[in-house]
Amino acid sequence: MKPWMKPVLYGVLSLLAIWMAFGFYQNLRTSNEEAGKRSVDTDTETAGPVRSGGAQGRMMRYAFGLMGCAIALGFMISRDFSYWFATKGTEALMSDNVDPSHDPNYDYAEQIALEGKHLEAIGLLREFLKRNPREIYAAIRIAEIYEKDLFNPLAAALEYEEVLKHKFSPERWGWAAIHLVNLYSGKLNKQAQAAGWLRRIEAEHPNTAAAKKARERLGTPDMAAGVPTEEVVPPPPSSGGLPPGFSPKKR
Repeated sequence: MKPWMKPVLYGVLSLLAIWMAFGFYQNLRTSNEEAGKRSVDTDTETAGPVRSGGAQGRMMRYAFGLMGCAIALGFMISRDFSYWFATKGTEALMSDNVDPSHDPNYDYAEQIALEGKHLEAIGLLREFLKRNPREIYAAIRIAEIYEKDLFNPLAAALEYEEVLKHKFSPERWGWAAIHLVNLYSGKLNKQAQAAGWLRRIEAEHPNTAAAKKARERLGTPDMAAGVPTEEVVPPPPSSGGLPPGFSPKKR
């Protein structure tokens, strides 16, 4: 369904429901009036032939039409609410945790890393991530071990690439991306990849501090983020330290 069709359908069904309700009410009144007239005629023994309940039949048709509109509107509303709740639930599931928690398995992996068994610690952290894929801090820790303990910047960069595929706080995402940029522009000497990530930070999260840092690295003015740059006004020509409007005395 195209986006503009849903409000149109809501409007049409609402108008139909109002029309059906009005018709039902009008025919209900007419039916009650006819029934009252027949009752008076019967009491006075002047009743003529019993007329068919035309108003009553129309009233029933309006009632069925109103019920159909109500069912259609209820179905659409319930469907939209279900979609809204499902979307919110998906967003919650996709929001990864970047703050370490006191999980015994994670703490054990940290202890192994502190003992200098770095490859074993990485294996434990990967097992932890398989069981807890949203605990993104474990993936960040793997990248740190590769960079700082195993001195393998390429493996660390690949781990940060995986980390940045996840959805978390824009500020933290930006600084993780800046860290990746530093790996590419420094130890790995891959300037094209570094520039690509700087442009991505600027484009995806332009209002973060990391984006400001990216613009500085790219040489992009802050005007791109809606922050005007200060205009540099050149100083006036020297007049020998005299106040404005005065010139040195001619000899």
